[in-house]
Amino acid sequence: MFDRRLVTHFDWIFMLLVALVAIAGIVNLYSATATWGGAATPVYLKQAFWFGLGLLVVIGLCLFDYRHLEYIGFPAYGVALLLLLAVLLAGRTSMGATRWISFGGFGLQPSEVMKIIIIIVLARYFSEKPTQRGFTLVELIIPGALLLVPVLLVVKQPDLGTAMLLLAIGSSMAVFAGVRRSAATGLTLCGGLAAVGGWFLLHDYQRQRVYTFLSPERDPLGAGYHIIQSKIAVGSGGLFGRGFGKGTQAQLSFLPERHTDFAFSVFAEEWGFAGCLLLLCAYLLIVLWGLYIARRASDRFGMFLALGVTAMLFWHIVVNLGMVIGLLPVVGVPLPLFSYGGTSMLTTMTGVGLLLNVSMRRFMF
Repeated sequence: MFDRRLVTHFDWIFMLLVALVAIAGIVNLYSATATWGGAATPVYLKQAFWFGLGLLVVIGLCLFDYRHLEYIGFPAYGVALLLLLAVLLAGRTSMGATRWISFGGFGLQPSEVMKIIIIIVLARYFSEKPTQRGFTLVELIIPGALLLVPVLLVVKQPDLGTAMLLLAIGSSMAVFAGVRRSAATGLTLCGGLAAVGGWFLLHDYQRQRVYTFLSPERDPLGAGYHIIQSKIAVGSGGLFGRGFGKGTQAQLSFLPERHTDFAFSVFAEEWGFAGCLLLLCAYLLIVLWGLYIARRASDRFGMFLALGVTAMLFWHIVVNLGMVIGLLPVVGVPLPLFSYGGTSMLTTMTGVGLLLNVSMRRFMF
């Protein structure tokens, strides 16, 4: 039975922030793809459809108590692992990577689903294992194994960007749960050794991305072309931008992937530093509001659930923005609510729905 009192506790301010960013992304996509021809449905209309579908997901998630997720987290985790294995065995290959499973005319990216499921699973583990002094290295073996298994399967696709995000989300939740200094030191050393050893396991194109990140001018018309054009777009925006629909990098098709990974570059050129500052403030408020929801949660599971979703949004924002301005290698991570992508939009809106669910039930014990 749905408690009508929950409607009065719906977090309209948070939902408004999310909607404003999503609408800005749709408008930006209209400008970014204005010169595209063909009879296909325009990208911005597809994005509007995915956002509308995401709103339905949010409403659906708000209708049931998030505490039920504690009991379905591990079964869902098992199903998600099977889907990741199915990707490796019979997935659809695109641009050298196998990341999708096709069900008739519908495509599913299990690695995106795993982002939400790993948050639920780790939220249950950390909520059931309260600690005063922090987790030891031995106590982190179980959550570490739960995290590393899907990470390795995602790396195998290969999808290094999503694997890094899964690690970042899990690590953030562990830090909030509390980690002893000795355990943190040990994990840091292990991470450093793994990074050194992992360099030799990277594919050639992944190594090339690191070389390009360090010196994009080495191959300005090849591997370095994306980031060079992105920097030009961001820099040419100046203080107030060139104006809506007047960005030369997008309108003249110099900027590749301007509707997905480099959507922010289009926005920066057209709206300048002032527009970017407003967009970044909106993202900052979303992240801070997520932490505020976690702080007010009525139980530990809700707190860790909100922390995990907030960490997911935060790291997506940081990695994408760092990528488009040359502070991080290009790893194909979309900007939440802003870059085009149905799976990305639904994953983000699922996270938004979970945050709103926790916020609405903060008075229920």
